[in-house]
Amino acid sequence: MRVYLDHAATTPMVESAITALNNQLLKLGNPSSLHTSGRSVRKDLEEARESIAKIADCVPSEIIFTGSGTEANNSAIKGLYWTRLAEDSRRKVIVISAFEHHAILDPVEWLAEHEGAEIVQIPILGNGIVDLAAFKKVLNERADEIALVSVMHSNNEVGSLQPISEIVKIANEFKIPVHSDAVQSFGKVPFSFTNLGLTAATLSGHKIGGPLGIGILILKRGFEITPILHGGGQERDIRSGTLNAPAIVSFAAAAKTAAETLEMRINYVSKLRIKLISEIGKVIPDIAVNGAAENSSLPGIANITFPGTESDALLLLLDSQGIASSTGSACSAGVPQPSHVLMAMGLSAKEAKSSLRFSISATNNDSDVDYLVSVIGEVVKRARAAKVKL
Repeated sequence: MRVYLDHAATTPMVESAITALNNQLLKLGNPSSLHTSGRSVRKDLEEARESIAKIADCVPSEIIFTGSGTEANNSAIKGLYWTRLAEDSRRKVIVISAFEHHAILDPVEWLAEHEGAEIVQIPILGNGIVDLAAFKKVLNERADEIALVSVMHSNNEVGSLQPISEIVKIANEFKIPVHSDAVQSFGKVPFSFTNLGLTAATLSGHKIGGPLGIGILILKRGFEITPILHGGGQERDIRSGTLNAPAIVSFAAAAKTAAETLEMRINYVSKLRIKLISEIGKVIPDIAVNGAAENSSLPGIANITFPGTESDALLLLLDSQGIASSTGSACSAGVPQPSHVLMAMGLSAKEAKSSLRFSISATNNDSDVDYLVSVIGEVVKRARAAKVKL
């Protein structure tokens, strides 16, 4: 039996997205060409842009298609930094949360190393939510030096939803732009670019049943940034390159399906998550669940600490039983590192290295959870025994 519980990493494509992708692959034409074939592909692409814009609650022209969420994050972070620095040479500070995804952390660290940026990380509370008091203190003290703020909409390891509206409200007092990596949130919980008041946001196709290799940078109308790619001037001259029409049209189809089934999936997946945590707790009473309360978290992510184990051993033992999960840890030079997310929340390195992330979608069912519960006791027993031997 194979059970996939790693939907925060990537998701299976939904039927509507597969159909849209296959149909568009059969169409010949560069969307930048002026002939009939090119105009036909452009029409499909712009209809997809309008469809996604309606779902994300933004203006179609605010959508900039990229090759991935990582590219969109890099474009937002570097572009905003360079633009703001050009306007005022004092603005070298980038404010982020202490548990951002590496698609934010790494470009910020690159700017610090190569462009003289200063990184200020806002601490995270024990429930996995950014410390708003600490955030406000930083802005009060250093607003004139801050180029931008970037805080993820929800955390990819523990699922906690962040108070983006409040963050934007505080930043607006100082006219500081705010970007949010919404890759894990879009299509899983309600998301409105307009209502959040953001300057920029990032989305990704393969997290919602769309294809790999397509992302979106939503950039507020009238707000221009320095591009990281130069070429044909596509996408407001911010992301040059021939547009990937098949992936874009497929992304739009996946987004439409996600929007139409959102409420149903939230209810269904939330119940599976509650069952998973409850049933595992009956088998292994000393577990700890990491993250915010259910109503302040993504419906499908359960991050659990199994004391006395090593998460890598747990992952491999579960995989041998046909269950896919994730440690959520980064690897450096082949050496497993404790999750920076969990440590930012106050867990020790030992606790962080004893934790697994199970991420559920509507493609899972009760049988999947039942199977996990049926093997988890023996898996944890073996993992603890292996650790004792070490």
